[in-house]
Amino acid sequence: MNTEELELLTDSKYRNYVAAVDKALKNFEYSSEWADLISALGKLNKVLQNNAKYQVVPKKLTIGKRLAQCLHPALPGGVHRKALETYEIIFKIIGPKRLAKDLFLYRYNILNNSIPNV
Repeated sequence: MNTEELELLTDSKYRNYVAAVDKALKNFEYSSEWADLISALGKLNKVLQNNAKYQVVPKKLTIGKRLAQCLHPALPGGVHRKALETYEIIFKIIGPKRLAKDLFLYRYNILNNSIPNV
């Protein structure tokens, strides 16, 4: 966590954002089929979009891992599409400067999963 994120932790609305991201990530743990993954991604997307004003994505390592799992070649294209939508939302929120710093979290996940025709 960088200093900007530590400073944001003093903001109660940001702490609520972090809690909402945690809650959205819990949905992945209870996913038993691909439709559950799409639903979990939709909930995560909603939380991210509703808090885009912060220009920071909390729990980015965990989110990156979950997105990588959703790009597994054995999953249907609908899950891949939703995961790519999530990447797009994240990249718009964090902007090019932060993306340059966090690219290692996302580049490996996107480039090392061979995605069938989506």
